[in-house]
Amino acid sequence: MSPLSKDTGRLSGTLAPRTRRIVYGEQSPDEIRRELGPITTVDLAHVVMLAESGLLPGEAAARLIEAVRRLRVSGFRELEGLDAPRGAYLMYEGHLSAELGADVGGKLHTARSRNDLKATVTAMRLRDELSDLHGQLMRQQGVLLSRSRAHADVVMPIYTHFQPAMPVTYGYYLAGIAAALDRDLAALRHTVDELDRCPLGAGAVAGTDLQVNPERTAVLLGFTAPPLHATDAVAARDTMLRGLAVVASAAVTLSRLATDLQLWSTQEFGFVDFPERLVGGSSAMPQKRNAFLLEHVKAKAAIAIGAWTAAASAMKSTPFTNSIEVGTEAVSVAWPALAAVRDAILLGQVLVSGARPVAERMEARAEEGFVTATVVANRMVAQGVPFRTAHHAVGAAVRRAVESGSTELLTADLRHEGLETALPELHEVVAALNRGGGPGECGKAVDALRGRLHEHAQWAAAHRARLREARLRLDAEAQSVVARYTPGGSR
Repeated sequence: MSPLSKDTGRLSGTLAPRTRRIVYGEQSPDEIRRELGPITTVDLAHVVMLAESGLLPGEAAARLIEAVRRLRVSGFRELEGLDAPRGAYLMYEGHLSAELGADVGGKLHTARSRNDLKATVTAMRLRDELSDLHGQLMRQQGVLLSRSRAHADVVMPIYTHFQPAMPVTYGYYLAGIAAALDRDLAALRHTVDELDRCPLGAGAVAGTDLQVNPERTAVLLGFTAPPLHATDAVAARDTMLRGLAVVASAAVTLSRLATDLQLWSTQEFGFVDFPERLVGGSSAMPQKRNAFLLEHVKAKAAIAIGAWTAAASAMKSTPFTNSIEVGTEAVSVAWPALAAVRDAILLGQVLVSGARPVAERMEARAEEGFVTATVVANRMVAQGVPFRTAHHAVGAAVRRAVESGSTELLTADLRHEGLETALPELHEVVAALNRGGGPGECGKAVDALRGRLHEHAQWAAAHRARLREARLRLDAEAQSVVARYTPGGSR
């Protein structure tokens, strides 16, 4: 029987072409490369381990390694146009059997299943995607903290319920965004660290009775440990859900930043200006200057939220074992979501870097918004006046100012209420708000966040180094097998 036969032993038929396309896709050259690239990395580690464990003759291992390497170098061109009745993986395995013979190619799948193979490939891809997002989010953090320091003295009103509330600085506002994203960076690190166990070795659902060495394949693939529990290894994709939740959280924070920047860039506010490289015009209205990139940032959060919802819904109430709903359908929605959040972060980097605060307009609006009222009341409290009494008196003074057509609190309004408290200057108020994480403590917050960013960078560097060492080790071990068992040495 041909190695490419549709006969599996138990089944003599296969899916019809239309159904096959729905389940396995079109199997275009690009799709084949994307699917088989990581699979063949796992294969090289698996073959090395099988040879070392005595489950695969050295000569067969060397031939398999060289055949897999040739396919990788050619971009899997030899597989283009081949029939794939059960998907690209089995088509690829069948090709190896046809080229090398069933006694060699047919041994590649020894002591494993598509279940633990798919779980391993998913873990490797998720590890790479989340690590990349962590790196981009660190760059976003760097931009936020840099701009925070640069604009530490640009006074502006902070709003609650869309009304001016208290005086802060633009740099202080940006540091607040950085504080929120720091937690997402920490959560991303935790999620990547959760991917420390390699599912390979779990088999279909309950491990294997063959004397394999899962610790070896784990190390060769950049993991730190083999499966702890085989069923969990192939059944669970909860780390995928956590990864989606973390990136959705970061995207939501960026969407809130984008909302503020878009509002503040309107003519009505005039707080922020963007250079022409970050705005667009209108096809119909020649006067328009639209900060439309911010709308992309806002919208992309919805993709991540939707992906988490879709993935969790697909997983909900499925049996805790290998499942198409969990391992295939739920996972498939994650990749576009991760890409969308990456784009949102990349846009966020250039938008925060390019935004220019209009300091005069910000300070003028703070002056007009009675934002020093709370500090005035607090100064009365410091003189022994009960806060509720002070609150009422200052509120009445503000009402008198508004009724008289004034846009700022005046000493005369305070005296009318029997108050002799001097009115502080805006910059003085900002500096005095130095408790509870107020703008007067912004420098301390930025320093702490810079320290945290350094910790994140150290973790990322160690993580990259471990994966790089694993790749080099795998290449070296695969080459060693070829050199040892190929007549005349490496070809």
